[in-house]
Amino acid sequence: MKSTPNFIAILTLLLCLTGTFVRSQVLNPPTPADNPNLPGNSAWTAACASADFNEYFVNFTWSPPLVQANNEFILELSDANGDFGSPRELARAADKNTEFDFEFRFTLATDIQGDGYRFRVRSTSPELTSDPSAAYSMYFIGYNDPILISQDASGVIPPGGVLEVCDGSGITLETHNVPNADTYSYSWYRSGTLLAETSNALNVTQSGMYFVEIDYGVNCSGSANTLSNTIEVSFGSSQGISINPPTTNTLCATEMVTLEANISGMGYLYTWFNGGTIVSGPTADASTYTVDGSVSGFEGEYSVRIEGPGICAEQSDSVSIGAAGDYTVTRVNEPNLVLLPGRNETLTASTTAASPTFQWFRDGTAISGETAASLTVDTPGTYYAEITETGGPCTLPAKSTEETLVVLPTDLELSIDYVGTYSDCAASETTLTVLQINAVDPNNNRIDVTATLRNDFTYQWAKDGIAIPGLTSDQLVLNSVDDNGFYTLEGVLESFTATSNPLSVRLAPESNLTIEATGLQVCEGVSVSLSTSTDLTGMDFAWRKDGVELSSAESTLTTDEIGTYQLAISADGCPILSNEVVISNFDASGIAIDLGDSIVIPSGSSEIATATGANSYEWYDAANTLLSNTESVTLSEEGNYTLVAAVGSCSFTLPFSVSFRDSFEVPNVITANGDGINDLWIIPNTFSRNNDITVIIYNEQGEEVLNEVGYQNNWPASSTAFTKRNQIFYYKIRNAQETLRQGTITVIR
Repeated sequence: MKSTPNFIAILTLLLCLTGTFVRSQVLNPPTPADNPNLPGNSAWTAACASADFNEYFVNFTWSPPLVQANNEFILELSDANGDFGSPRELARAADKNTEFDFEFRFTLATDIQGDGYRFRVRSTSPELTSDPSAAYSMYFIGYNDPILISQDASGVIPPGGVLEVCDGSGITLETHNVPNADTYSYSWYRSGTLLAETSNALNVTQSGMYFVEIDYGVNCSGSANTLSNTIEVSFGSSQGISINPPTTNTLCATEMVTLEANISGMGYLYTWFNGGTIVSGPTADASTYTVDGSVSGFEGEYSVRIEGPGICAEQSDSVSIGAAGDYTVTRVNEPNLVLLPGRNETLTASTTAASPTFQWFRDGTAISGETAASLTVDTPGTYYAEITETGGPCTLPAKSTEETLVVLPTDLELSIDYVGTYSDCAASETTLTVLQINAVDPNNNRIDVTATLRNDFTYQWAKDGIAIPGLTSDQLVLNSVDDNGFYTLEGVLESFTATSNPLSVRLAPESNLTIEATGLQVCEGVSVSLSTSTDLTGMDFAWRKDGVELSSAESTLTTDEIGTYQLAISADGCPILSNEVVISNFDASGIAIDLGDSIVIPSGSSEIATATGANSYEWYDAANTLLSNTESVTLSEEGNYTLVAAVGSCSFTLPFSVSFRDSFEVPNVITANGDGINDLWIIPNTFSRNNDITVIIYNEQGEEVLNEVGYQNNWPASSTAFTKRNQIFYYKIRNAQETLRQGTITVIR
C-alpha cells in the first residue's frame, strides 16, 4: 500500500505524456448562412444557382482545444441522396485554426441537381469529421428560358397549338430548343395533372393539353421560368380519305380534269395541295378540285386534306397529273463553231417528239428547204432549229433548240497554263497544257473554240524562244532543273498561226543539304558549332536563326544563343533550306538519381544507384575518388557523395548522401552493471547524434534527469546513482514540431 502514491504519480505522468487528459475538438455540422454581399439578405433555405448568381455561404463552428498549426478545414458535399461515399470538396480554409466560428463561401457545379444534399466539415490535423448537416435542395439552373415542345422534336408547332391524331395511334412530344436536353429531369403535365415521365420526351396516347418544365425541385422550378408552350392533342377516328381515280392523268393545254374526294356532304373542311403548296381551301364541303391544263405549272402531285368535328385531320395519297404529248429538244453540237477556209460544219438537233418536223433558222430567218435533223453550214451566223410535234393527242407549240454561233475568224489565239497548282522553286515537276483557244471575229469578239479545235492544231513547244525538237503535243511534262526556263507554245491550223503566252518554270533542285551540331544545349562558357558536309566553296549561302539571316559568312557557325538554326543555299535560282537544328539552354531538371538524394541502406549491405537524363556520368565519394563513370554505382558506405552528369559539353553536379537504416527499435531495458554489455541506452541512428532531435528522460517523480540535443548514446553515466534495483524512467524523443517517440526505460542492476 505504501507504493500507491508512487503508482498514482507514475500513472499521472504517463497520462500527461500521452495526452489522455486532453479534450478532443468537436466539429459541428455546418448550417446555411446569409450572403454578406447581398444587403438585407437572410440565410438561404435552398440553393438555386445559375450563370447569373452562384455564391452561397455556410456557417461552421467548432470547440477547442486548438488544432495543429498545419490544419485545414475542408467543406464537403454529399451526392444528391446524402451519401458521402465520394464527397465533393466545396471549399477549404487554412487560416481559421484559431477561429471557432466562421463561414465558408462556395459555388455550385453545373451538375448539381437534387433535394437531398448534405454538408460536412473535415479537419486534417487532427483528422476529424463533423456530423452531416440537414438535407437541402440544391440545383444549378443551366437552362432558364421557356421550353418549346413539338411532335418528334421537329420544331414545328401546330397551328393553334392543336394536334389531331387518328385511330388512337400514339405520338411523341419532345423539347426542341433545350441544349443538352438529356442532362435535366422534367415534369410533364396533362391538363394540369403531373405525369410520371421525367425525360425530355413524352409518349402521348390520351387526349389532353400537354406542357412541360424542367424539374429544379420544389424551391427552384418556378424561378427558372422554363414552363413550355401548350399543345392540345385530340384523338379522333380516320375517315379513310382518298381521291377517286380521275378520268385522265394527262392534259392538253385546252383540257381540264376534276379531282374528287371519296368523302363528301359531311360539312368537313377540304384543303387541296399540289405537292406541298395549297391550291385551294380550307373550304367547307369543297370535295372537288378542277385542274386546268392551260395554266402554266399545272403539272404535279395532287392531294386533299380533310378536318372537322369528331374526326382527325388526315391527308390523302397523291394523284399525278401531267401534260399530254410533251416533248424535249436538244442541241447536239458545240455552242460555238469556227469556219476555217475550205471547211464546213454540221449542226444537229435531237428531240423526244414522236412525229417531229424540223425547220432551221440563221440569224432569225428560216432557211428554205432545211427541214432535216442536221444542217451543214459554210456561212457565219447564229443558228437554231425549230421542232414541232405533229402527232399525239394535243396540238402543241413549236420548241427551239439552243443557239449555235458560227464564226469566220480573222485570227486564232492560244493560251497555256500550268496543270494544277504551281509555284517557282516549290515543286520538282510540273505540266504545261493548252488552256484556251479563242476565235476572233471581224468585230473583235472572242469566242471560246477550245473543245472544237484543240485536236486540229499542229503544236510546237519552245524554251527560251528556241523550238524543242519532238515536243509537238498539247501538253508538256517538265521534271528536271535542266528544264527551267521560259516556255511558249506555237499552234498552226490552216492559214492561222497562234503563239501562246510565255510561262516561267523554275523547278526545285534535289537536295540532301543537312546540318549537324556538336551539341543541342548551351550553358555558361559552352557553345555549339553548326556545320554541313556539303562543300560550300563558291556557293551563295547564309545561316539563319529563327528565320532571320545572320551576318556570318563562315561555313561553320559557332553560337551560344538558343534558337532554331538552318542553312540556306541558292541553286539553279532557287533557295534550298537544310533541316532545322534547335539549340536550347542546358536543362538539368531531367537529371536524377533513382534512389533520390538521401539514400538509406541497411548496415552491412549495398545498393545500386542509377542516374538518368544525361549522356555521361561520374560518381565521386567525399574524398573525390572516382567510383564509377557509367550510369550506375554500387554504394555500401555511409557518407556524402557527388554525381557529375554531362549533356554535351554542359555538366551538372548533384550531391547526395548515404546513411544506414536503423535495424532496431528504441530499447526499454538496459543493465547498468558495468559488464560492458547493454550498459548504455543506445537509440537508433535516426534519433541519436542529430542536432534536430531532443532527448528528455524523467525519473519516477517526473523530474528531468536528461535533456540533450544531439544525444550521444551515453546515458547513464558511470557516476549515475540508482535508488533501487529495477528502477523505471520515462523518455520523450522530440523534434521542433512533435513528439516522435515516448515510453519507459527499466534499468536493471
